[in-house]
Amino acid sequence: MKILRSLLIPASVLTLAANAAAQVSPAPSAAQAPQAEDQSASKPKAKPAAATRKPAATSKPGATPAATATPAPAPDDPNVDLVYGAYQRGFYKTAFDLATRRAQENGDPKAMTMLGELYANATGVKRDDAKAAEWYRRAADAGDREGMFELAMLRLAGRGGPINREEAVKMLASSAKLGNPKAAYNLALLYLGGETLPQDLKRCAELLRIAADAGSPEAQYALATFYKEGTGVPKDIEKAARLLQAASVAGNVDAEVEYAIALFNGTGTPKNEPAAVALMRKAAKQNNPIAQNRLARVLASGQGAPVDRVEALKWHLIAKSAGKGDPALDEALSNLSPEDRARAEAGARKWLGTK
Repeated sequence: MKILRSLLIPASVLTLAANAAAQVSPAPSAAQAPQAEDQSASKPKAKPAAATRKPAATSKPGATPAATATPAPAPDDPNVDLVYGAYQRGFYKTAFDLATRRAQENGDPKAMTMLGELYANATGVKRDDAKAAEWYRRAADAGDREGMFELAMLRLAGRGGPINREEAVKMLASSAKLGNPKAAYNLALLYLGGETLPQDLKRCAELLRIAADAGSPEAQYALATFYKEGTGVPKDIEKAARLLQAASVAGNVDAEVEYAIALFNGTGTPKNEPAAVALMRKAAKQNNPIAQNRLARVLASGQGAPVDRVEALKWHLIAKSAGKGDPALDEALSNLSPEDRARAEAGARKWLGTK
């Protein structure tokens, strides 16, 4: 029951970077797996879970609640969830009033989680982390897996009370046991970090698989790095490629970059340079500097796409502005005519929004 909010595992727990560090010359070579802060260079590191999700539906009302000051029209279908419907439509005060009634009168744990969400995000009511934690606690005690997960996130962040990693781990484990993929993924990160919990890469991989099978693109990407390196699981390049493909289809940009590289080189999947370049271009347009650099190399070399040195320099300059320099491209594109260089620079400025 949560909207567009980052998970709150703090940097002190583990640093989670997921940029693919692939090398291209001019064709991309296999990307390096991301690394965990406390691990050696061979240990993959996952990216924090995307906590973008819709609020979990509350239990079905027996009758249509009375309209509030911001009314949600009464549906013909008595099974429609009025609390969730009001929330989805932006009638947050209505959602709050309906959820309060259902929590107090029916003891509805989904309504309790909704109240925690509204207080935690200052949606329809003033932000109050203590009240958010209280409602999440009541929902968790009533067996709601979303309430357990949200309470764990507050405990890890120290919101609504002091940081309590032990309680957070218990809440995540309980939520994951009830089938919450977000909880499984975040618990896996704690096993990977080795600070809150003893490092256990095998258990980490098991939890990532649960979340990946449930469709979490972050877990799919992280588990792909495990299979690429043989960390916590037997090394399997083909499984890694399939997981990268799944995460890529779901819109994980880091997975798009690495899957494009796998396609380009035929690593764990049939070689397909045109598809690789198209995916690399997609990631580049999402401001991934590694994809921008690789695309520049492809366009400069003509391998997998027609040569376009002006466009190559444009993407090279864009990637360079984000800290992804490339001396080889500097040299390869140094002999462009002043006119072509001016066109490339103008294109880069337009993309970057500078004059």
